[in-house]
Amino acid sequence: MGSGFAADRDTPRGLLQTADRALLVLLGLDRHRTDWGVTEVAEEFGWDKSVAQRVLATLAHRGFLVADPDTRRYRVGPAALHLGRTWERSGSLRMLVRPVLAELSGLTGDTALLSVPDGFHIRCVAAVDGEEGPLRYYPLVGELYPAHAGATAQAYFAFVPEDRRRRLFRDRPMARFTGRTLTDPDALERRFHRVRELGYAFTIGEYDAHVATLAVPVHLHGEPYGSLSLGGPEARFEAPGDRLPRIRRAAEQVERLLTGARRHREEP
Repeated sequence: MGSGFAADRDTPRGLLQTADRALLVLLGLDRHRTDWGVTEVAEEFGWDKSVAQRVLATLAHRGFLVADPDTRRYRVGPAALHLGRTWERSGSLRMLVRPVLAELSGLTGDTALLSVPDGFHIRCVAAVDGEEGPLRYYPLVGELYPAHAGATAQAYFAFVPEDRRRRLFRDRPMARFTGRTLTDPDALERRFHRVRELGYAFTIGEYDAHVATLAVPVHLHGEPYGSLSLGGPEARFEAPGDRLPRIRRAAEQVERLLTGARRHREEP
């Protein structure tokens, strides 16, 4: 099964089995399995078909699934989208990943940020200041970074499918924030290809003058979700490569938190 949340199918003692079954069905849907049939659910979880049918029908009744009248298969419904949007706005994501950012910032001394896409931008949703204090005089959380300027955005957009990325950038004016900001579409596309090859982005002064940023993508189920970045005065980043193992490990921790995968023992 795709989602790590659904990896353990046994209902722990003290929890309601009926509710747990419904959640298992929802969590079993991902980019590899986009719909369910009654027989599939019964076989996947070892339930009677009557149980599988009631679980699916109940989820459809509350809008978490939608039944296709022609195929009699069930897909994700609008109630799931509502919960997803509520999650993004609730601050739960910031609370969940803050310990990872705090550990990463403590190990490197840099400011650590998690950012997620927001149209033609990437938005900081969680941040921990480095040992030299805030990068700006205003909070980083909520800041929108343009898609073309700086490693924080480039580490995400480099992993977006190329045809989708080109549509996003087509005929769109790109502001120049510093003398180092890339505004030529062809040069930017070459940068994206390079970032994808390396697996990380590193920039100095492309969005904020004299600020260096190292960023890696965060993936969920193989799809780009956002980016994790370290930032600080450019004098601190003479050799960004020594930070790569730590920031990559932190990105993996964030991915496990967001997918519900069980923690594996960290290698020393």
